[in-house]
Amino acid sequence: MTKERLYLFDTTLRDGAQTSGIDFSVNEKIVITELLERLGVDYIEGGYPGANPGDTEFFGEKRTKQALFTAFGMTKRVGRSASNDPGLQQVLASRSDACCFVAKAWDYHVEIALGCTNEENLDSIHDTVSATIAAGKEALIDCEHFFDGFKANPDYALDCARTAYQAGARWVVLCDTNGGTLPDEIYHIVTRVQEVVPGAHLGIHTHDDTGHAVANSLAAVDAGVRQIQGTLNGLGERCGNANLITLIPTLKLKNAFSSRFEIGVSEEQLKDVTSISHAFDEILNRSPDRQAPYVGETAFATKAGIHASAILKDPKTYEHVAPEVVGNQRRVLVSDQAGKSNLMGELARVGIEVDKSDPNLDRLLALVKEREAEGYAYEAADASFELLARRELGEVPRYFDVNSFKVMVERRFNAIGDLITVSEAVVKVDIDGETRMSVAEGNGPVNALDMALRKDLGKYQTAIEGLELIDYKVRILNGGTGAVTRVLIESHDTKTQRRWFTIGVSPNIVDASFQALVDSITFALLKADLA
Repeated sequence: MTKERLYLFDTTLRDGAQTSGIDFSVNEKIVITELLERLGVDYIEGGYPGANPGDTEFFGEKRTKQALFTAFGMTKRVGRSASNDPGLQQVLASRSDACCFVAKAWDYHVEIALGCTNEENLDSIHDTVSATIAAGKEALIDCEHFFDGFKANPDYALDCARTAYQAGARWVVLCDTNGGTLPDEIYHIVTRVQEVVPGAHLGIHTHDDTGHAVANSLAAVDAGVRQIQGTLNGLGERCGNANLITLIPTLKLKNAFSSRFEIGVSEEQLKDVTSISHAFDEILNRSPDRQAPYVGETAFATKAGIHASAILKDPKTYEHVAPEVVGNQRRVLVSDQAGKSNLMGELARVGIEVDKSDPNLDRLLALVKEREAEGYAYEAADASFELLARRELGEVPRYFDVNSFKVMVERRFNAIGDLITVSEAVVKVDIDGETRMSVAEGNGPVNALDMALRKDLGKYQTAIEGLELIDYKVRILNGGTGAVTRVLIESHDTKTQRRWFTIGVSPNIVDASFQALVDSITFALLKADLA
């Protein structure tokens, strides 16, 4: 049976850029475009030329090699001809392959937002599509608020879609702009739209305000649309857009879709989906969603001992797809619920080979459970777990010993009379029998300790030159003034691009932080080539 083609339209650089706190530079847009090309999407919407200097510069060159480079704009203004509309002409003059124009499809918006008649709005849609085709570009129309418009006045919403299609639009995209439509409504309305526009010319654009953006996109495909719009990691205004990083594996791997449709993403490209998702988060300077479908750190993780035992026998017992096909990996977590199967699986993941009959395993398992009862959570701190395991197995050298540390926090007026708070830390360590003392100031006690601890490690100093602390989380595990505090630190080595998590637990937040800091540096030394 011949499969139908589904087309993927990415709007990360346009709709995704409307996310609160997001502002892509031109260089970032170039890098993200390269990621999207690696992924294999069919269209990359790069922004709105003429709306701001960055987008105008970005569209000064063609930025794609395989995907259709797409410019975004608005349909022509009422009362002007297409040739006399500067905004429209700037979009058409861009170095794009296609142009996607937003058009009102809800008569309420036509009246309130545009202040024109329904007929004048239809004329703008028709003339914009005609002008785009005359400019030698592929024309797309985003029917804004289509589903709300259809519920309010189905005849007019259908008129908008029909007008765009009859004018020659390659794609008429139905937009759930407010994100409030549910999958059954999407299916019903898309079915009705095909009375005036064939499904092979229909697209879907959903938002995640009810948590249904992916489900709504799939319902639209089931109903007949053949283009899906979305963003990397679901980036987008308010609650975000449909997440292409979730949609692509679903379309490729789930028989309900893969048996009927094909997309422009190869099996090899699918293996890149996890790294692309994480690389995009790096550009955004945020931590990846650990529970993201398919690509999250815990997407293929299990904690219960019975589950772990089954997974190690046959992964299909608790995995809906193999993690390797999306570039992810299986993780069998070690926790207070763990059995020996979990422990063996996690040891193998971090590269520790041990015979299952080794008596040290029972001792290590008991120690893990004991420490987790105290508040440690090793499923969140892989580096601390590896260090704990290797110490019990006698595999971690004693690079340094901490003799003592001291932290002072002083609030005072500086030389120009400003009230400031200064933290100072003193750390004494022994290296090869020699005591070294380092003093450092920081913008807080943990920062001061971090700087002092790393200031002078003697012969190991070059091994930690690329080490940086990039995230710091504190959790209070119980109430009262004697509360136990858990600190989780994320570290990064700029030389190797390796990341790891370490943990500390104590009634004293500074002590808990120092435990995690010592583990972080020890792990860096363990992984460094110190030969």
